[in-house]
Amino acid sequence: MEIWINPACSKCRAATEALDEAGVSYTVRRYLDDPPTAAELDAVLVRLNLDPWHVVRHNEPEAAALRDLPRDDAHRADWIAAMVAYPILIQRPILTADDHTTAVVRDPETLSRLLS
Repeated sequence: MEIWINPACSKCRAATEALDEAGVSYTVRRYLDDPPTAAELDAVLVRLNLDPWHVVRHNEPEAAALRDLPRDDAHRADWIAAMVAYPILIQRPILTADDHTTAVVRDPETLSRLLS
């Protein structure tokens, strides 16, 4: 299991604390320090069954450049490229389990579902 986190994020800290309490073995990826490649991000998006614009943090200043970018398959690679260039845009935390289950774990219910 791997979890992509920003240590400054309270939801990321809560998720890793819950994993620790559950005794789950996992790897932390500080994605701001170790950004995913376009291929890695695309693979996670496929596993999430989401498009890139669904996991962009639109409130970040870097998201302004995406405001007029169409949300369609023709521009999917542009969205991914922006997220790779500015990983702060990636919603967090993202958990990928060994069984390929993947989720954005922004709430305790989602995390509990993955741990059960």
